[in-house]
Amino acid sequence: MIDLETAPYAILILRASLGLLFLAHGLLKVFTFTLPGTAQFFESVGLPGFMAPPVALAEIVGGVLLIAGIYTRWISLVLFPILLVATFKVHGANGWLFTNNGGGWEFPALFAIACLVQFLLGDGAFATGSIRHRKRA
Repeated sequence: MIDLETAPYAILILRASLGLLFLAHGLLKVFTFTLPGTAQFFESVGLPGFMAPPVALAEIVGGVLLIAGIYTRWISLVLFPILLVATFKVHGANGWLFTNNGGGWEFPALFAIACLVQFLLGDGAFATGSIRHRKRA
């Protein structure tokens, strides 16, 4: 049974957590690894290096939009493929556990599933998108 009084707050926690994770990963690519370093890493795992800036931008902007609750469902869906690539292309051969050399695939897989759950659940409490929607209604 779903508690309809607390469910919006649970969705908010998921949305904010996902947003913070995406924001952190995007900023990590820009400020710690740098975009050229991220491009070099992408190429080392068989991905096109030119994808580093768009991926970092998608993670940063997507993270901010998730935190704010703007277009939550669609942002979650747009970010999902990034996590599939991270799961199968980047970490897939490293084994299950993230403590394995190169990091395993369990974290990006969970991260991807959380994005799908967010897509299915929607905005949750305190979402800017839902406030805009209520004003129009």
